[in-house]
Parts: sequence; C-alpha cells; structure tokens
Amino acid sequence: MKNSIVIFKPHPKAARIKVSIPFSMKIERGQFKSLNTSFYHPQQRLWSIVNSKQNWMLLLDLFKGKVVFQEPSKKLEIPTKRLNAASCEVLVELEQKLTLKAFSRSTIKSYCSALKPFLSFFESRSINELSKEEIESFVYHQISKYKISESAQNTLINAIKAYYEHVLGRERTVYEIQRPKKSITLPNILSQEEIKALLTSVENLKHRTVLMLIYSAGLRISEAIKLRVRDIHSDQGYIFIKGAKGKKDRKSVLSPIVLTLLRKYYLAYKPSYWLFEGQEGGQYSASSIQAVFRRAVEKSNANPWATVHTLRHSFATHLLQKGTNLRFVQVLLGHESSKTTEVYTHVLSISNKNIQSPLDGIDEILNLVSTTSERPVDNADINAIGS
Repeated sequence: MKNSIVIFKPHPKAARIKVSIPFSMKIERGQFKSLNTSFYHPQQRLWSIVNSKQNWMLLLDLFKGKVVFQEPSKKLEIPTKRLNAASCEVLVELEQKLTLKAFSRSTIKSYCSALKPFLSFFESRSINELSKEEIESFVYHQISKYKISESAQNTLINAIKAYYEHVLGRERTVYEIQRPKKSITLPNILSQEEIKALLTSVENLKHRTVLMLIYSAGLRISEAIKLRVRDIHSDQGYIFIKGAKGKKDRKSVLSPIVLTLLRKYYLAYKPSYWLFEGQEGGQYSASSIQAVFRRAVEKSNANPWATVHTLRHSFATHLLQKGTNLRFVQVLLGHESSKTTEVYTHVLSISNKNIQSPLDGIDEILNLVSTTSERPVDNADINAIGS
C-alpha cells in the first residue's frame, strides 16, 4: 500500500477519478501529470482526471501492477417523506411571508427545501414551542449523521431563523444558533491564455457571444440571461444590469470587441426583447450556458474545475493585474463591501516581474551589491541561484 498508487473508485455520477500517488514514485507522478485533464489538489494531496471509461482503462494500463483500489465512502442520504398538514402549512406561511418581504424566488425555494427535514424531524411537536437547544441539537444531528456541507448548514440555519423571525415575529437575538466557521477559499481563475483558448474554441456565434460578454463585463450567469436588448448602451459604452444580486442596478464596461460581436449576433438572431433568447423564445436558460461552457473547457483543455462563474472571477483578477483601481473593480462587480473584492488580490501572481521589492528602490544598496564580492564570480555562479 505504501508503494502503491491508490485509485479511488468514483461514484457513478462523479465528474473525476481521484488518485493518490506516493511522493517516492516520481516517474509515475510525471506520467499522470502529462495526461490530458490531469489536475492536482494540494489540500487533499490527490491527483484527478476526468471520469470516463477511456481514462479508467488508460490508468489501469499505465500503472499495471502498481495499483490498489479503494471503495468510495458511502454518504447517508437525508430521508424524505410526505409532510403532514401542519408542516405543509408552515411552508405556505414561510413562502407567503418571504414573498411579501421581497426575497428572491431562489432564496424562498432553497429555504423551503431546507426546512422540510426540520419539519419532518419535529412533526409530532409544535414548532412554536421548540427551544433553542432543541434546534441546535437537530442541526448537530444533520451535520454528524448526514455530513451536510457548510453551505447546507448555513442555508438550514437561515431557513429556521427565517420562520421564527419573519413568520412568528420572534426577537432575532433569541435564536442565534452556532454557525460553522466560514472557510476562506480563493476564487478559481483562468489565465488569459486559457481564456483565449476557451473562447476561440467556441464556433457557434451565439455561444461565443454570451461567453465573451460574461467575461468582458464580469457578469453572473443570472445577469447575462436577464439582459435586454435595450441594456446595451453602445453610445455611452456601458452595459446596464437591472436587478442584480441584492436587487441592485449597476453598470459594467462594454468592450468594443464584444460590441462588434453583439452587432453580428443581432443581425443573425434578431432577438426581440431578451438579448439572449431560447429556441422557443423567452430567456436563454442558465443550464444551456453551462453546457456550452463545459464543452468549451473540454475542447480547449482549460482548468477542468472552471465554471461559468470562473469567467467573472477571472475578469476581476485580470483587471487588478492590469493595475485597475480596486474601487473601480468593486463597482463593476456590484460588491457592496470592498472586502469582498479584496479576495481577488490574494490570487494575483506574486513575482519580481509585477511587484518590486522596496529594497530595489534604494540606489545605495544596489551599488553596495554590485561592488561586494568575496571571490570572483562568473555567469555559472550567478545562474545557479534559482535554477
């Protein structure tokens, strides 16, 4: 096992095959690294490759006699059952109240869905009489038994709080529930070379236009499908984004290159109201854009973990790399707080090619270095550093 390559048998719907290669097996690591769609996960210390029958057979052939298999861990599914009348009434009350408070449809849907296991668990009890300790005990039960993610934990807690605070009108401070510590993750980005390869791999005019527009203006996928023809302001050079996240209107930059492409697209497709329409009319679907992007990633061999939202992350990072003021990037992205935008500064490339050390600005130090030597040096000595 110590000197064997471990292949973790993927779940039937898993996107990738995960592989553990011991550090001592440098040749094998090099072979895996050269494979198409290979990727290294530093936090898990695992490699992965796209899950396909062809790749599975390739791994077995490449590492024949060096492989052991490990079964995937089974995750318990949260049981579902039909809710009783009282629980259904709770969901109706929650939906009505959140609708009146102008919550988005996606938030209402996710809260109602998250609350169902809670109502099922306490179906023999009066929800109005549950204590804070009982609610915390339920959340702990979901975490420990069903291994729900941090995101699911927060959605569950928000849904519970929404019912007690908005429907029952309870004091907010009474229902403070212990939340998971938020993990600090860096946004996934594509290099400009990957962006170029990805966009040029898309041949369909409509598909290329929507992906180019999302990247060029830093749009969310929900914002792209809600764009109207009249939201493209070519004279003033901006895109108007109505009712974005948080129900805030904003403007973003309109690239002259994208404008040229948009005009070709308009002549070819003649959209009537929505800028991007489906085959049967109406808004273009998010799933269609995601499918287009996934095909482009596979065709261009870009980072296989990239999503459509990665284009927005890449937009922000590339602007900062070009020296755009952080405040301008914040406005373009529609972030309420600059702290949200500052996360992109952590993924900028750090090297002496784009950042100068303060030491390099002191002429006296430069002269001191150039005249200091304990013995004669040649180019081989100098180039040995960092080779």
